Amino acid sequence: MRFKLDENLPLELMDLFNGEGHDATSVLGQELGGATDSALAEHCRAEERALVTLDAGFADIRSYPPESFSGIVVLRLRRHDKPYILDVIRQLLPRFGTEPLSSHLWIVEEGRVRIRS
Repeated sequence: MRFKLDENLPLELMDLFNGEGHDATSVLGQELGGATDSALAEHCRAEERALVTLDAGFADIRSYPPESFSGIVVLRLRRHDKPYILDVIRQLLPRFGTEPLSSHLWIVEEGRVRIRS
């Protein structure tokens, strides 16, 4: 799967995704830091990449309808420190092979993942 990691996430996540056989890039690595949400969404759509972000705005299905994207993963976590985010993603990675992502919105919270089409 192809992913784009938002600028609000640790760069070490790229290693986790790529280590599991995914193709992950970062917003910062593509010099898109500071881009508007709509511009970032268009890049993800054009590149056919699922977006992984802490930005809850991407959970708004009126602005970002899941069927228009290769997937949107919004992390709604109580803690945003690097070790915690890395741990959450380590636990989440196996689900990308078993649950639908394309045309879906995943809202990841402590202890659960809500998947919406």
